[in-house]
Amino acid sequence: MKKSILLVTLTLMLLAMINPATKKKVIFFGDSITQAGVEKGGYINVIGDLLQKKGKADAYELIGAGIGGNKVYDLYLRLEDDVLNKKPDIVFIYIGVNDVWHKSLLHTGTDLDKFSRFYTALIKKIKGAGAKVVLVTPAVIGEKKSGENEQDKDLDIYSDAIRKLAAENSLPLVDLRQQFTSYDAAHNAANEKQGILTTDGVHLNATGNNLVAELMLAEMLKL
Repeated sequence: MKKSILLVTLTLMLLAMINPATKKKVIFFGDSITQAGVEKGGYINVIGDLLQKKGKADAYELIGAGIGGNKVYDLYLRLEDDVLNKKPDIVFIYIGVNDVWHKSLLHTGTDLDKFSRFYTALIKKIKGAGAKVVLVTPAVIGEKKSGENEQDKDLDIYSDAIRKLAAENSLPLVDLRQQFTSYDAAHNAANEKQGILTTDGVHLNATGNNLVAELMLAEMLKL
């Protein structure tokens, strides 16, 4: 009997060595905010640190697929190479800031209808490849009180479009727009345009990276 138990134990150990547990591959798909996310202190890097503390780092492979200046149609154009070919298990779509911001900054933003159609195409292709999709609303372009930043109205409209897509497709949502505006309302007593969760009104500072990491990790661990 003891020999049988020992044999089973050794067999299981051998199988574990030959076929180690497969890591869940998680891709964060976005713009410069995500591009910076893989750097030290960036939100993807922080997620890795949090997983380490939870003893779950070996269960996940985190991949940043962010390129500065990208809009939703840029993501669509590089979807095959940067996402689908890597066969992810989970994909966070974190886009929208440049689609809104570049309207006034460079006059090259994305109309709402086109934004929604490209976003829908991303969802369909990623789901069709067998990956789970998490949607993320764009956070802020300026951190003054809600309604006092130039692009607040558009950001709210585009965020509503993403919320609608999440509901229509029964997908989890990380609502950074709601989280950031609530945080700024509570912590920006001087009504500064930056420096609370961002370095420049858009890109994340340490506090912003930590907040995004915690919110994304919470959704990731549910999948």
